[in-house]
Amino acid sequence: MAAMDMFGLDVGIYGPLAEPETVMGLAHFAEDVGFDSIWLADHVAFPAAFQSKYPFSATGDFPAPTDDPLFEPLAVMGVLVGATSKIKLGTAVLIIPYRNPILTARMLITLDQFSGGRVILGAGVGWLREEFEALQTPDFKLRGKATDEYLDIFKAMCRGGVIGFEGETYSFNPVQSVPGSIQQPHPPILVGGVSDPALRRIALRGDGWLATALGREQMPERLTALRKISEAEGRRFDELQLVYKLFLSPGEPKKGPFGGRDMGSGSEAEIKDDLKAIIDAGFEKIVIRFRGTDAGEQTRNLKHFAEKIAPAL
Repeated sequence: MAAMDMFGLDVGIYGPLAEPETVMGLAHFAEDVGFDSIWLADHVAFPAAFQSKYPFSATGDFPAPTDDPLFEPLAVMGVLVGATSKIKLGTAVLIIPYRNPILTARMLITLDQFSGGRVILGAGVGWLREEFEALQTPDFKLRGKATDEYLDIFKAMCRGGVIGFEGETYSFNPVQSVPGSIQQPHPPILVGGVSDPALRRIALRGDGWLATALGREQMPERLTALRKISEAEGRRFDELQLVYKLFLSPGEPKKGPFGGRDMGSGSEAEIKDDLKAIIDAGFEKIVIRFRGTDAGEQTRNLKHFAEKIAPAL
Protein backbone atom coordinates (compact mmCIF):
# COMPACT_ATOMS: atom_id res chain seq x y z
CA MET A 1 0.00 0.00 0.00
CA ALA A 2 1.43 3.38 -1.05
CA ALA A 3 1.18 6.23 1.44
CA MET A 4 -0.08 9.58 0.17
CA ASP A 5 3.25 11.19 1.02
CA MET A 6 4.74 9.21 -1.86
CA PHE A 7 2.83 11.47 -4.25
CA GLY A 8 3.03 15.07 -5.37
CA LEU A 9 0.30 17.00 -7.19
CA ASP A 10 0.88 19.26 -10.19
CA VAL A 11 -1.86 21.87 -9.73
CA GLY A 12 -1.95 22.89 -13.39
CA ILE A 13 -1.00 26.54 -13.82
CA TYR A 14 -1.48 26.47 -17.58
CA GLY A 15 -4.31 24.96 -19.57
CA PRO A 16 -8.10 25.18 -19.46
CA LEU A 17 -8.30 24.73 -15.67
CA ALA A 18 -5.63 27.31 -14.82
CA GLU A 19 -7.80 29.60 -12.71
CA PRO A 20 -6.83 31.06 -9.33
CA GLU A 21 -9.78 29.48 -7.51
CA THR A 22 -9.04 26.05 -9.00
CA VAL A 23 -5.31 26.18 -8.30
CA MET A 24 -5.88 27.32 -4.72
CA GLY A 25 -8.47 24.62 -4.18
CA LEU A 26 -6.10 21.92 -5.43
CA ALA A 27 -3.30 23.22 -3.20
CA HIS A 28 -5.50 23.07 -0.11
CA PHE A 29 -6.79 19.63 -1.15
CA ALA A 30 -3.23 18.33 -1.59
CA GLU A 31 -2.20 19.52 1.86
CA ASP A 32 -5.38 18.28 3.54
CA VAL A 33 -5.21 14.71 2.19
CA GLY A 34 -1.47 14.31 2.78
CA PHE A 35 0.26 14.74 -0.56
CA ASP A 36 4.00 15.23 -0.13
CA SER A 37 4.25 18.24 -2.42
CA ILE A 38 2.65 20.70 -4.83
CA TRP A 39 4.26 21.20 -8.24
CA LEU A 40 4.17 24.01 -10.79
CA ALA A 41 5.09 23.69 -14.46
CA ASP A 42 6.77 26.52 -16.33
CA HIS A 43 6.03 28.64 -19.33
CA VAL A 44 6.08 32.43 -19.36
CA ALA A 45 4.43 33.46 -22.62
CA PHE A 46 3.42 31.11 -25.42
CA PRO A 47 4.20 32.44 -28.90
CA ALA A 48 1.09 32.99 -30.98
CA ALA A 49 2.56 30.46 -33.44
CA PHE A 50 5.60 28.21 -33.27
CA GLN A 51 7.32 25.37 -35.12
CA SER A 52 9.13 23.77 -32.17
CA LYS A 53 8.10 20.20 -31.42
CA TYR A 54 6.91 19.23 -27.95
CA PRO A 55 9.19 16.34 -26.89
CA PHE A 56 6.67 14.53 -24.69
CA SER A 57 3.92 13.69 -27.18
CA ALA A 58 3.67 11.18 -30.00
CA THR A 59 2.93 13.86 -32.61
CA GLY A 60 5.15 16.69 -31.33
CA ASP A 61 2.04 18.81 -30.79
CA PHE A 62 1.66 20.69 -27.52
CA PRO A 63 -1.15 19.05 -25.48
CA ALA A 64 -3.06 22.24 -24.63
CA PRO A 65 -4.23 25.25 -26.66
CA THR A 66 -1.68 28.02 -26.25
CA ASP A 67 -4.40 30.63 -25.79
CA ASP A 68 -5.52 28.90 -22.59
CA PRO A 69 -4.77 30.68 -19.28
CA LEU A 70 -1.11 30.70 -18.19
CA PHE A 71 0.42 31.73 -14.85
CA GLU A 72 4.09 32.26 -13.98
CA PRO A 73 5.29 29.59 -11.53
CA LEU A 74 7.46 31.58 -9.12
CA ALA A 75 4.70 34.16 -8.65
CA VAL A 76 2.22 31.34 -7.98
CA MET A 77 4.67 29.69 -5.59
CA GLY A 78 4.79 32.91 -3.58
CA VAL A 79 0.99 32.84 -3.23
CA LEU A 80 0.98 29.15 -2.26
CA VAL A 81 3.74 29.64 0.31
CA GLY A 82 1.34 31.87 2.21
CA ALA A 83 -1.71 29.70 1.55
CA THR A 84 -0.18 26.47 2.91
CA SER A 85 1.71 25.58 6.05
CA LYS A 86 3.53 22.26 5.70
CA ILE A 87 3.41 20.86 2.18
CA LYS A 88 6.50 21.18 -0.03
CA LEU A 89 6.42 23.38 -3.13
CA GLY A 90 8.33 22.49 -6.28
CA THR A 91 8.76 23.41 -9.93
CA ALA A 92 8.29 20.68 -12.51
CA VAL A 93 10.32 22.01 -14.12
CA LEU A 94 11.54 25.60 -14.00
CA ILE A 95 13.23 26.46 -17.31
CA ILE A 96 16.49 27.76 -15.92
CA PRO A 97 17.77 29.81 -18.91
CA TYR A 98 14.52 31.82 -19.12
CA ARG A 99 15.39 34.02 -16.14
CA ASN A 100 18.24 36.13 -14.78
CA PRO A 101 20.18 33.76 -12.51
CA ILE A 102 20.83 36.23 -9.68
CA LEU A 103 17.21 37.38 -9.56
CA THR A 104 15.92 33.80 -9.77
CA ALA A 105 18.24 32.67 -6.98
CA ARG A 106 17.19 35.53 -4.71
CA MET A 107 13.50 34.83 -5.43
CA LEU A 108 13.87 31.14 -4.60
CA ILE A 109 15.88 31.94 -1.46
CA THR A 110 13.13 34.36 -0.40
CA LEU A 111 10.48 31.69 -0.98
CA ASP A 112 12.53 29.15 0.96
CA GLN A 113 12.85 31.59 3.85
CA PHE A 114 9.17 32.51 3.97
CA SER A 115 8.04 28.88 3.61
CA GLY A 116 10.27 27.63 6.40
CA GLY A 117 12.39 25.58 4.01
CA ARG A 118 9.75 23.92 1.80
CA VAL A 119 11.06 24.78 -1.69
CA ILE A 120 12.21 22.21 -4.27
CA LEU A 121 13.82 23.35 -7.53
CA GLY A 122 12.93 21.14 -10.46
CA ALA A 123 15.25 22.37 -13.21
CA GLY A 124 15.18 21.97 -16.99
CA VAL A 125 16.76 23.39 -20.13
CA GLY A 126 13.54 23.99 -22.11
CA TRP A 127 12.44 23.09 -25.62
CA LEU A 128 10.37 25.99 -27.03
CA ARG A 129 12.83 28.02 -29.13
CA GLU A 130 10.30 30.74 -29.91
CA GLU A 131 9.70 31.40 -26.21
CA PHE A 132 13.46 31.76 -25.66
CA GLU A 133 13.53 34.31 -28.48
CA ALA A 134 10.60 36.26 -27.06
CA LEU A 135 12.32 36.41 -23.66
CA GLN A 136 15.66 37.39 -25.24
CA THR A 137 17.51 34.70 -23.33
CA PRO A 138 21.01 33.38 -24.03
CA ASP A 139 21.29 31.66 -27.42
CA PHE A 140 18.95 28.66 -27.60
CA LYS A 141 21.89 26.47 -28.61
CA LEU A 142 23.67 27.42 -25.37
CA ARG A 143 20.75 26.63 -23.10
CA GLY A 144 22.49 23.55 -21.66
CA LYS A 145 25.61 25.51 -20.76
CA ALA A 146 23.49 28.36 -19.39
CA THR A 147 21.52 25.90 -17.25
CA ASP A 148 24.73 24.45 -15.79
CA GLU A 149 26.14 27.88 -14.98
CA TYR A 150 22.88 29.23 -13.59
CA LEU A 151 22.55 26.21 -11.31
CA ASP A 152 26.09 26.82 -10.05
CA ILE A 153 25.13 30.44 -9.36
CA PHE A 154 21.97 29.32 -7.55
CA LYS A 155 23.94 27.00 -5.30
CA ALA A 156 26.48 29.68 -4.48
CA MET A 157 23.82 32.29 -3.73
CA CYS A 158 21.99 29.83 -1.46
CA ARG A 159 25.10 29.29 0.65
CA GLY A 160 25.06 33.01 1.39
CA GLY A 161 27.76 35.63 1.78
CA VAL A 162 29.80 37.34 -0.93
CA ILE A 163 29.36 35.65 -4.31
CA GLY A 164 30.95 36.32 -7.70
CA PHE A 165 30.97 34.26 -10.90
CA GLU A 166 32.86 34.07 -14.18
CA GLY A 167 31.31 31.87 -16.86
CA GLU A 168 30.71 31.47 -20.57
CA THR A 169 27.08 32.63 -20.55
CA TYR A 170 27.03 34.81 -17.40
CA SER A 171 29.53 36.65 -15.22
CA PHE A 172 29.26 39.14 -12.38
CA ASN A 173 31.45 40.87 -9.84
CA PRO A 174 30.98 39.84 -6.19
CA VAL A 175 27.63 40.65 -4.62
CA GLN A 176 26.13 40.06 -1.19
CA SER A 177 23.69 37.17 -0.93
CA VAL A 178 22.17 37.55 2.52
CA PRO A 179 20.40 35.61 3.80
CA GLY A 180 21.10 32.31 2.17
CA SER A 181 18.42 29.67 1.93
CA ILE A 182 17.05 27.93 5.01
CA GLN A 183 17.79 24.56 3.41
CA GLN A 184 21.54 24.16 3.29
CA PRO A 185 23.62 24.00 1.26
CA HIS A 186 20.61 24.77 -0.99
CA PRO A 187 17.04 23.58 -1.64
CA PRO A 188 16.91 20.19 -3.37
CA ILE A 189 17.58 20.33 -7.12
CA LEU A 190 15.80 17.73 -9.26
CA VAL A 191 16.91 17.82 -12.88
CA GLY A 192 14.42 17.09 -15.64
CA GLY A 193 15.08 15.45 -18.99
CA VAL A 194 15.85 11.96 -20.26
CA SER A 195 18.85 12.49 -22.57
CA ASP A 196 22.44 11.61 -21.65
CA PRO A 197 23.35 15.31 -21.16
CA ALA A 198 20.40 15.63 -18.74
CA LEU A 199 21.54 12.54 -16.83
CA ARG A 200 25.07 13.93 -16.63
CA ARG A 201 23.65 17.20 -15.28
CA ILE A 202 21.91 15.18 -12.57
CA ALA A 203 25.16 13.47 -11.60
CA LEU A 204 27.16 16.69 -11.57
CA ARG A 205 24.70 19.25 -10.23
CA GLY A 206 21.49 17.62 -9.04
CA ASP A 207 20.12 15.98 -5.95
CA GLY A 208 17.88 13.79 -8.04
CA TRP A 209 16.02 13.12 -11.27
CA LEU A 210 12.55 14.36 -12.26
CA ALA A 211 11.67 12.03 -15.14
CA THR A 212 8.73 12.59 -17.49
CA ALA A 213 7.05 10.53 -20.22
CA LEU A 214 9.32 7.48 -20.08
CA GLY A 215 7.55 4.27 -21.03
CA ARG A 216 8.05 0.98 -19.26
CA GLU A 217 10.59 -0.13 -21.84
CA GLN A 218 12.67 3.04 -21.50
CA MET A 219 12.75 3.26 -17.67
CA PRO A 220 15.22 0.41 -16.98
CA GLU A 221 17.63 1.52 -19.71
CA ARG A 222 17.62 5.17 -18.62
CA LEU A 223 18.03 4.23 -14.96
CA THR A 224 20.99 2.03 -15.88
CA ALA A 225 22.44 4.88 -17.92
CA LEU A 226 22.03 7.26 -14.97
CA ARG A 227 23.79 4.79 -12.70
CA LYS A 228 26.72 4.40 -15.13
CA ILE A 229 27.05 8.14 -15.72
CA SER A 230 26.89 8.85 -11.99
CA GLU A 231 29.61 6.31 -11.26
CA ALA A 232 31.77 7.72 -14.07
CA GLU A 233 31.40 11.21 -12.57
CA GLY A 234 32.24 9.99 -9.06
CA ARG A 235 28.67 10.33 -7.78
CA ARG A 236 26.89 7.67 -5.77
CA PHE A 237 23.72 6.64 -7.57
CA ASP A 238 22.06 5.76 -4.25
CA GLU A 239 22.34 9.41 -3.17
CA LEU A 240 19.99 10.53 -5.95
CA GLN A 241 16.26 10.95 -5.39
CA LEU A 242 14.19 9.46 -8.21
CA VAL A 243 10.90 11.23 -8.99
CA TYR A 244 8.55 10.49 -11.90
CA LYS A 245 5.98 12.96 -13.24
CA LEU A 246 2.91 11.22 -14.68
CA PHE A 247 0.04 12.81 -16.58
CA LEU A 248 -3.15 10.90 -15.83
CA SER A 249 -5.77 10.60 -18.59
CA PRO A 250 -8.50 8.14 -17.56
CA GLY A 251 -10.54 6.75 -20.43
CA GLU A 252 -9.32 5.94 -23.91
CA PRO A 253 -5.60 5.06 -24.12
CA LYS A 254 -3.40 7.62 -25.83
CA LYS A 255 -0.32 7.01 -27.97
CA GLY A 256 2.91 7.75 -26.11
CA PRO A 257 6.00 9.64 -27.34
CA PHE A 258 8.00 6.40 -27.58
CA GLY A 259 5.26 4.38 -29.25
CA GLY A 260 2.66 2.21 -27.58
CA ARG A 261 0.22 3.42 -24.95
CA ASP A 262 1.05 6.64 -23.15
CA MET A 263 1.83 5.97 -19.50
CA GLY A 264 -1.04 7.16 -17.30
CA SER A 265 -3.71 6.87 -19.98
CA GLY A 266 -6.42 4.25 -20.31
CA SER A 267 -8.49 2.27 -17.84
CA GLU A 268 -8.11 2.44 -14.07
CA ALA A 269 -6.46 -0.98 -14.15
CA GLU A 270 -3.94 0.20 -16.73
CA ILE A 271 -3.18 3.35 -14.73
CA LYS A 272 -2.66 1.29 -11.56
CA ASP A 273 -0.30 -1.00 -13.48
CA ASP A 274 1.64 2.04 -14.70
CA LEU A 275 1.98 3.40 -11.17
CA LYS A 276 3.15 0.01 -9.92
CA ALA A 277 5.68 -0.22 -12.76
CA ILE A 278 7.11 3.18 -11.83
CA ILE A 279 7.42 2.16 -8.19
CA ASP A 280 8.92 -1.22 -9.09
CA ALA A 281 11.50 0.48 -11.33
CA GLY A 282 12.84 2.31 -8.28
CA PHE A 283 11.19 5.72 -8.35
CA GLU A 284 10.60 6.96 -4.81
CA LYS A 285 7.95 9.58 -5.52
CA ILE A 286 5.42 10.21 -8.27
CA VAL A 287 4.04 13.63 -9.24
CA ILE A 288 0.60 13.34 -10.84
CA ARG A 289 -1.42 15.74 -12.93
CA PHE A 290 -4.89 15.01 -14.23
CA ARG A 291 -5.54 16.23 -17.75
CA GLY A 292 -9.00 17.48 -18.57
CA THR A 293 -11.23 20.48 -19.08
CA ASP A 294 -13.75 20.09 -16.25
CA ALA A 295 -12.79 21.23 -12.74
CA GLY A 296 -15.45 19.10 -11.09
CA GLU A 297 -14.28 15.97 -12.89
CA GLN A 298 -10.68 16.77 -11.93
CA THR A 299 -11.67 17.03 -8.25
CA ARG A 300 -13.61 13.76 -8.38
CA ASN A 301 -10.67 12.01 -10.04
CA LEU A 302 -8.25 13.30 -7.41
CA LYS A 303 -10.49 12.22 -4.54
CA HIS A 304 -10.82 8.80 -6.12
CA PHE A 305 -7.05 8.64 -6.54
CA ALA A 306 -6.48 9.47 -2.87
CA GLU A 307 -9.19 7.15 -1.55
CA LYS A 308 -9.00 4.17 -3.92
CA ILE A 309 -6.00 4.12 -6.24
CA ALA A 310 -3.07 5.11 -4.02
CA PRO A 311 -4.08 2.76 -1.16
CA ALA A 312 -4.34 -0.14 -3.63
CA LEU A 313 -0.74 0.15 -4.89
